[in-house]
Amino acid sequence: MGLPISQILLTTGFVLVLIGFWGMLKHRNILRIIIGFSLIDTGMHIVLVATGYVTGGTAPIIDKALGVSEAAARAVDPIPSALVVTAIVIGFSVTAIMLSFAIRIHAVRKTLSIDALTESRW
Repeated sequence: MGLPISQILLTTGFVLVLIGFWGMLKHRNILRIIIGFSLIDTGMHIVLVATGYVTGGTAPIIDKALGVSEAAARAVDPIPSALVVTAIVIGFSVTAIMLSFAIRIHAVRKTLSIDALTESRW
């Protein structure tokens, strides 16, 4: 029979999150850290969509094809998908801000290594 799609999606999402954490913790280059953050973001989106997925499910529209009595068992939950659309926009904005900071840091320090950013000025 095989694995259900939701389990494959959950596994894929969690693997992407773990790869992103590994990339953020291992690398010292700001761009690679930003890529790790993006992988975490994408993995979380996949996990959220997988939580609302129903194998063999249908759109949550009550009509002749989907009666009220079977709606809870067969309808896909639309809330996680709506949240993911919002999270994608927010993640894109945060990534754009991080990249703009990286450009500014490179313009000032001529490097993207976080080792060059150890001094704090308050």
